[in-house]
Formats: sequence, structure tokens, C-alpha cells
Amino acid sequence: MTFFYLTLAKICHTIPVLRRPFWKYVYERLARNYAIQEWTFMNYGYLSGNGEALELSPEDEPDRNLIALYHHIADTSELRGKRVLEVGCGRGGGSSYVTRYMQPLKMVSIDISENAVEFCRNRHPLDGLEFKKGDAESLPFEDSCFDVVLNVESSHCYGSIRTFFGEVYRVLKPRGSFLYADFRPTKDVNVVSSRLAEAGFVIRETEDITPNVLAALEQDSATKQKWISALAKNHIQQTLQIFAATSGTKLYKEFQKNALCYFRFRTEKP
Repeated sequence: MTFFYLTLAKICHTIPVLRRPFWKYVYERLARNYAIQEWTFMNYGYLSGNGEALELSPEDEPDRNLIALYHHIADTSELRGKRVLEVGCGRGGGSSYVTRYMQPLKMVSIDISENAVEFCRNRHPLDGLEFKKGDAESLPFEDSCFDVVLNVESSHCYGSIRTFFGEVYRVLKPRGSFLYADFRPTKDVNVVSSRLAEAGFVIRETEDITPNVLAALEQDSATKQKWISALAKNHIQQTLQIFAATSGTKLYKEFQKNALCYFRFRTEKP
């Protein structure tokens, strides 16, 4: 069964027209079948190598490394009092963190999965935070209406990165910031940079954070394995561990070998 899921994922991921519907199906099922209130993040995490302190309330401590990824990406721009859009919000933990700690004027978060959006609305009822169903490649907003767009570990699921970047550029105000992080085969990272420039963005910062992500994966691996064993049926546990990049899995090893690169960009619309 694991071989079937992985083969299907590989086929769909390499064909752009299939990539988006495949991942929509996956995330619809995850949100429907695993509506666990404590599971609010789906990213790989970030572990600082310089002792960087992140002050969190006690209820946020279990998700420290997952929150730290958002903090490292979003803290590169001042969000207080700004209109912020997150594209691909997943289970809403990142949007909740940004809203509660960074205090934007308005936080709008979209996801292509209706089940995920419903989960987020029920789990994160915060003033100033709105969850909507939306497509990253056809954003349901007017031109130039956000100060900041945030996209974390989601774009590898999209059919066309060029279309997505064009949509982000369209909805950003002039001098607005696009805070973006994801992973790709290391050989393809320059293509991502080129696509950002083609869309019109000025790249202000770029960073390879693979070592930090790998350290977080290693530290959180046992906890993830415990969750997967407790929540998932036996026939899909191995598949979920592979997608979660727990220690020893294919994705984890590809980060180790530098075959995969996890990058961060801070860009600006002129």
C-alpha cells in the first residue's frame, strides 16, 4: 500500500496538471479524517543554530520548532498594523501565531481544501483573523490590497509556480513584501529565483535554511512517529512518516545529502 501511495504521488507531482488536484485530495482527506485539535501545523520546523531565543506562551511550547519556522520567515518584515495574506494555511497554526504575536491589522488566510478551512475556522477563532477557501493560482482578491503575502512550505504542491508568483505580485501593494519559503531539488533553486525576478519581484534576502530544518526534523522525529502510530491506520503509517520526513525516511535522507534544499526568500514589489 505504501508503494502504491508513493508511486501515485511521484506520478502526480511530476505532471503539473495533476499536482494540484492530487494534493487537494490528500489535504481534504487529512483534514476530514484527522480533526485533532492539537494538530495545527504541517511544516518541517526550524531549529536555530545560534541559541536564538523565541519567547512563547506555555500552550505554544509543544509546537516550538514549527512556530520557529514561521517566526524566522515572517520576522524579516514588520507585520504590526499591516494587511497580511497567508496562501496555503493548512491547519492554521502559522496564521494563528502571526495574528497573536505579530499583531497585523488584518490577517487573511486561504487554503484550497474546504475541510482544512472549516477546521481552521473552528480551531482558531481570533479577532482579525479570517480563513477563506482560495486557489493560490487564482487568488480571490482585488489588485494591490495586501501589504505582505506569506507562503510557507506549500508551493511545491502548485501546478504553476509562475502563475502563483504572478498572482502574489498582483495582490500586493507597491513596496509590499512577499515572504516565501519552501523546498526543492537543490539543482532547481536557481529556477525559483529566476521565476521571482520574472514576476517583477526584487529579491532582498535569500537564505538556505536546510541545516536548521534538518535539525528540527531530527529533534521532532520521535514525537511525529508517536503521533502517526497513535492516529493512523497501520497500512498508511509508513506513508505518513515519509511525507513527514521523519528520521531515516527518503525525504530526510535527501535533505541530509543536500539533494533537497529548503530556502527562504524575502522579496519586494517595487
